[in-house]
Formats: sequence, C-alpha cells, structure tokens
Amino acid sequence: MASESTYDVGIIGGGPGGYVAAVRAAQLGLRTVVVEKAKVGGVCLHQGCIPSKALLRSAELMEFARNGDQFGVHSEGVTFDMGSAMAHKEAVVSRLHRGTEGLLRHNNVELVIGRGSLAGPKAIRVRDGDGQVERTMPCEHIIIATGSKPRSLPGLDIDGEVVITSDEGLELDAVPQSITIIGAGYVGVEFAYMLRCFGAEVTIIELLPAVLPLQDEMVSTEIERALRRRGVKVFTNARVESVECGGRGARVSVTLSDDSSQVLDVEKVLVAVGREPITADLGLPAVGVEVGKQGIKVGSKMQTTIPSIYAIGDVVGRLPLAHVASAEGIMVAETIAGNAVPELEYEKIPSCVYCQPEVGAVGMTEKQAREAGHDVRIGQFRFLANGKAVALGEREGLVKLVADAKHGEILGVHIVGPNATELIVECGVAMTLEATDRELGTIVHPHPTLSEAVMEAARSAGGWAIHGA
Repeated sequence: MASESTYDVGIIGGGPGGYVAAVRAAQLGLRTVVVEKAKVGGVCLHQGCIPSKALLRSAELMEFARNGDQFGVHSEGVTFDMGSAMAHKEAVVSRLHRGTEGLLRHNNVELVIGRGSLAGPKAIRVRDGDGQVERTMPCEHIIIATGSKPRSLPGLDIDGEVVITSDEGLELDAVPQSITIIGAGYVGVEFAYMLRCFGAEVTIIELLPAVLPLQDEMVSTEIERALRRRGVKVFTNARVESVECGGRGARVSVTLSDDSSQVLDVEKVLVAVGREPITADLGLPAVGVEVGKQGIKVGSKMQTTIPSIYAIGDVVGRLPLAHVASAEGIMVAETIAGNAVPELEYEKIPSCVYCQPEVGAVGMTEKQAREAGHDVRIGQFRFLANGKAVALGEREGLVKLVADAKHGEILGVHIVGPNATELIVECGVAMTLEATDRELGTIVHPHPTLSEAVMEAARSAGGWAIHGA
C-alpha cells in the first residue's frame, strides 16, 4: 500500500461538482487530485444532462419537421432513426468528455481512476475494480462529490430491460411502441416529451396532484396541457399498485384519482421518482461524517461534521442540480484557499426543464410567497402576444412574475415557453441584484426578442403592460 506526499485538496468524484472544484482549487495554487470511479464529467455528462439534451434536440427536430408546412417547408416521409440519434448523442458526450479531461490536464490536476473512500479525516484510499487497495493519498482537505443515482419504489424490481431508469432510457436501441413513466418530475416530463416525439405511446403517472409538482401551479397547468396536446396520457393523483413483467412487456396496475382502477399493458416502464445520494462504501461512519435523510450533513460553506472534509452536489441533497454542484465546488475551493466568499443564495438559483415548451424558474412560487407572509402582486405575459414567438410559431406558454406588493421586490419568476431555460437567467440576475419589477420593466429590451415577454410581465405586475396583460 503506497503512501504519497500530501495533496492540498483531494476530491472523490469527478462530476460537475468535483471537476469544477478541482479546476478552481488548482487555479488558486492548491495541489489537487481527483479520484473518479469511471469517467470525469459524472452522471451529468454521461447519464444525465448532456446526453438527454442531445436526444431532446432530436425530438425537437422531429417536431419541427412535422410542423414545417406553416412555414412553407414541406416534407414527406419524415422518419426517426434511433441509431443515428444515439450516435449523435455519443459524439457529443465523447467530445465534452475529452474537453473535461483536457481542462484537468491544463490546470495540472491529477486524475486517478478508481473507487475513492475515506482512509481518515485527511486521507483518501483508492481501490481498483476488484476492490484491492492501490494507493492511499494524504490530503489536507477532502471534498466528497459522489453525486446521486436513480431512486426506485419499494417492491419494484428494476431489471434494466423492461423496467428501466433514466440511465437505460438514454441507451435505448429502439423506440418502444408503448411506455409508462412513473413520476412527473423533470426527468419524467422530459422523457415523456422526447419519446412521444419519437413515436412512442406514452402514459405518465404522478402520485401528486400535478405534473412538475414542485413548480408554480401555472407551470404545472401549462406543461400538462402541452403534454396532452402532443398525445401523452397524463394521470395525476394516481398510484401505481403493481408492475408485473412477462413476455415482452409489463402490466401496470394503477389506482386513479377517482379511486377507479386501470391496467396498462406496455412494452417498457420508466421509473422516474427522483434520485438518492451515493453515500455507501465511502467510509463515512468510521471517520465521523454524519449522514441525514437527504444526504451528507453540511454547513453553509459545505463543511461536514469533520472540519477537513467537505461535501458538495447531489450527495448533499440540498438542491440536486449540476450547476448548483459546480457553484458549491467553487465556493469550497475558495474557502479552502482562505478567500472570503459569500454563501450561496439557493433561492436565487434557476431550475430548468427541457421539454417543449421549456420551463425556467427562479425564486418563490406564488403559493410559497403567500405562505411566507408576503402581500404579492402578479405580472403575467403570454407568448402569443410576443412578436418573436409568433414569428417562430412557438406561442405556447407565458412569463409569470411574483413581486412583493409593497416594495416591488421580485420574489420569483416562472417561465413556460420558447427558450425559457435561457430567459430565466436574466431573472436570476435581477433577483440577485435586488431589482424591483419596476426596474426590470423599464430596462429596454431589443425588439423583436423573446426577452420582451419578461419585460412585459414585469410591467404587468405594476399594471402597465403595453402589449397585453
């Protein structure tokens, strides 16, 4: 068992939290090593964000092709080839993977492929694929960034063939004729849109009263309407009683909102009921790192119960988004380097859903704002009154702005519509700078752009929208 000179920072996990933390730590002059069990980039690059967006682009192009007549673009016999779509996805992932490895090399970050665990408060043990210890690395500071994995339901056997998770869903070799998706969070909704565009018969089942149940009620309503319009069957307030596999598919028994029962015979079942942090086999209890129900317990600067050990990203469970993990990683690297950095304002970090129409949200929902005691005013503006959206033929959705009635402080913005995932960034900046709805409404936006819908929603909150309510 080899021992080495001490690293300033050792990171377990090379996903969007781990590799970003490593790059920033190296930039700050810290000797840094990343231990990654497979490939740098993590779930985000290899089983999540990037491959799903590549396939969603294929879905969008299928939808564009089918609707081209209104623009004078006539096409016949448009077909979808899953093999070619998967090849494009793999090419995208491969290119970005090489780029990520290049980032680490360029910044002199050492990369070790193996399974990392804690050998003590200031040491990382690396095992090979057979579980044999290859090396032990002393580290003054350790960052745990092991991410998360798909969650299952009690009693439900995920076989990877008929009953699958998003991991297998991104590796399909053919479009299933029919599929039931359990869970209408962002993963379930994105897959429902994508597979429906590819030609599958899609049913989505959600236990809670609405699709995207954590989003503003307006968002849920608009997305459910959009899914139904595309032919997706949506059951909310519905409970999956059993999934029985047999032959070449599965039989799904469901109790619907009116307590009636329905049986769905489908080719595949996709389980999309959330993710859980990866904390097993890291040596956490032996070292004294505490783990709670959501993940590893950390303070405001991501420090665990052991001062030399930090945790970031999905393994913490605070806000499991790739960009949050990256931001946490930068904050920890700066903290280790001795720099004064502000705590992250999680309520001002946008979240996105990449179906069509897209969803972008930041801050409080209207319900949350009222429950927090705010007297609120609401501004709304529909894309059907936006010139650029009409020209694009993408008139679905709207911008909803939630503001404090007394001071005009922007408490939240929720967008359903074209390019919502890009438009929401402006709203996050406005909230971070503590802008009011009046200030956002008076900023001159270029015409014609989709961003004018944000401006008009801000004006609507003050009662002076120019082009409609």
